[in-house]
Amino acid sequence: MTEVLIKITNMSKAFPTGEGDFLALKDVNLSFIKGEFTGIVGPSGSGKTTMLNIIGSLDTQSSGEVEVLGKEIKSLSAKESAELRSRHLGFIFQTYNLLPVYTVYENVEFPLLLLKISPDKRHKMVMQALEWLGLTDKQKSRPAQLSGGQCQRVAIARAMVKEPSLVLADEPTANLDTENSLHILDMMKKLNQELGTSFIFSTHDQKVINYLRRVIRLVDGMVAGDDTQAG
Repeated sequence: MTEVLIKITNMSKAFPTGEGDFLALKDVNLSFIKGEFTGIVGPSGSGKTTMLNIIGSLDTQSSGEVEVLGKEIKSLSAKESAELRSRHLGFIFQTYNLLPVYTVYENVEFPLLLLKISPDKRHKMVMQALEWLGLTDKQKSRPAQLSGGQCQRVAIARAMVKEPSLVLADEPTANLDTENSLHILDMMKKLNQELGTSFIFSTHDQKVINYLRRVIRLVDGMVAGDDTQAG
């Protein structure tokens, strides 16, 4: 039976401006199932990052319904939103957002500290994530000692360490050259296939789009296309 992870119904998002509200998203209807490798695609200002932020409970919709893993985003308290993110969601950002004074090991371990997992189990989970991403030899390094591609691999390891149901990736290849971008995408696709983790990207990078199995196109905050492809 197909498991629906996300259901979005008649969802809009407005931001107040000096000249009235700006509608960043308009009457969006979408659903996502377990195991997706999907991109929300569109030019800057199309609403794709706003949609990713709402799915990730970093923001809430202005109207309509957004249900993520059985939870209605708008009805969650701040504590409940934080728990949803910490337990079930992984985030990958284009700027990596690594803690510069922490080692690679400590950066990957950080999400597990919030879950109060025992030290022995944390160590096993961190080493497994580092092995997935080919980073075991960099575990004692700090971000400043790494290349851009290595930093993004650490960010992916941090997102994957708790084996989340869903990973949200906002322009994850924006600061990488072509070789590193393709390497990162190969790794994420492998994790999707082997672990069954669902990935949703926000992107306008054609290299990313070529990897996707489903492409949702946004234009001016509205869904202009929803297509499957070989990926």
